[in-house]
Amino acid sequence: MRRLKSRAWLALLMLLGLPVQAACQAPWAMWNTFAQRWVQGDGRVLESSLKANHSTSEGQSYALFFALVANDRERFAQIWRWSRENLAGNQPEQSLPGWLWGQGADGNWQIQDRNAASDADLWFAYALLEADRLWQAPHYRADALALLAQVKAQEVADLPGLGPTLLPGPVGYVQPDHLWRLNPSYVPLPVLRRLAAADPKGPWKAIAQSSVKLLREGGGRGFAADWVSYRGTSDAAGLFAPDTVTGAVGSYDAIRVYLWAGMTDPADPQAAAVLAALQGISRATASTGLPPEKVSTASGSYEGTGPFGFSAALVPFFQAAGQPWLADLQQRRARQGMQDALQGKRDANAPPVYYDYMLSLFGLGWSDKQYRFAANGQLKPSWESECSAKAP
Repeated sequence: MRRLKSRAWLALLMLLGLPVQAACQAPWAMWNTFAQRWVQGDGRVLESSLKANHSTSEGQSYALFFALVANDRERFAQIWRWSRENLAGNQPEQSLPGWLWGQGADGNWQIQDRNAASDADLWFAYALLEADRLWQAPHYRADALALLAQVKAQEVADLPGLGPTLLPGPVGYVQPDHLWRLNPSYVPLPVLRRLAAADPKGPWKAIAQSSVKLLREGGGRGFAADWVSYRGTSDAAGLFAPDTVTGAVGSYDAIRVYLWAGMTDPADPQAAAVLAALQGISRATASTGLPPEKVSTASGSYEGTGPFGFSAALVPFFQAAGQPWLADLQQRRARQGMQDALQGKRDANAPPVYYDYMLSLFGLGWSDKQYRFAANGQLKPSWESECSAKAP
């Protein structure tokens, strides 16, 4: 009945000559603030790199996802157009997006590092696939499938005892002596579920299985690690170990592991097991009321206080883990921290506010029910029941 009423309402708007898109626009204040501050008119996302005036494929792909959540079709088109042209040479069927773009020592604005970041590549593909489904825009699906073909060719390896696994990028992660470097935050289960449905002949279902093993066994003491090493011990076996570069540390990368775990639909067959494997962060946060900035996955010790973005990222995790008091505490801290930062009250020695705000868009946006992920990975934005598939 509600669906029929909404269709009748939209039909009335059309008869009156009123813009349906404006009526369906989701008034997501957090996204509008982010877009006004960090997204240029041409679609480039600013401050997504620690290098001044540089942009990254990660920042572009996250912004693309949030534009979809907000039903912001114009900015979505701008963000993808800029990313397609400047990071992938306007040829996603031939090139993965370079991860770093900005002004070089020669003064030219262009890609500064052509190596790709596989997490950004997956988020690009996910957002494009869902834009096609929700907005009936098949050209986005074509680009998504072209990009996924490049990911399969360049960023997937069959590891002994682990199976098809997502490498962090095409270059630099295969080490001598049967060693691979992996990043647990690069493999959100909802994204992999959606890719498996869109490309059933691809490796995505198998990657989801290897990713769950990485999430459950790649850290330690109930914590996620920023980076993990995996060493093959025979043709059919291997072992996780502390990363050879960063060591047994969980911090600014690992915080996203808890975020993705919390946002995974409870009906996902692996959701409960992943949550259970990560309860170290609950104990650490409960001890002081604040999430630690850095943890040791070897000893279980932790130090420092994570910024407000860490609190925002943990809200879905604590809610999913049945720890509502911890979720409420972190939510209040995140909202206050975001308000202070936007008003210029942030510590001058703290890292740029961009990453904290991005984590807040994920965590607080989810908590505010701007979106959900279904068990099959499909995006369920708040506007979908009223406005999906209504574009001309």
